[in-house]
Amino acid sequence: MADSGIPDRFPLLLPDAIHQVLKPGTALLRLETTQSREGLLDGAWWPRTRDIEAELPALISALTEHLGPITRVGVDASAWNGLPTRLVINDQVVHLDSDPVGDDTVLITRGHNDHFALLVVPPDTTADAAREAMARAVRADNITEAAQILIATTPEPE
Repeated sequence: MADSGIPDRFPLLLPDAIHQVLKPGTALLRLETTQSREGLLDGAWWPRTRDIEAELPALISALTEHLGPITRVGVDASAWNGLPTRLVINDQVVHLDSDPVGDDTVLITRGHNDHFALLVVPPDTTADAAREAMARAVRADNITEAAQILIATTPEPE
């Protein structure tokens, strides 16, 4: 067991495949690629829609593969179309909490106390803006909050 209580068989680094072209449905994650975890965000997620029941299983499956079992997810209920209290994903119960974290952030919990904050890029974001926002979110030295990253990377209307 590692210090986090998560079995050592779960790798700390993500595969090189995360560097492929971004498209809706992409999760770009830094997670534990830095030991300090000093940045405000641990990664970013660009869901295709606001349907949490359709979008969350793929994210949780990807995270579980690299981090181990995910037990809770905190989201802003007002940002999603319906919010169940739990989902069964790959035979694992994942509890959903309606936290007022803002529609620009999702909080992931593995084990009992290990939390990861992910920027949520709105589904209708352009590819260039999403790429920029996600790149900023995963910087190890990022100290900018999720909402500010989205404001800074959203192009002005023409």
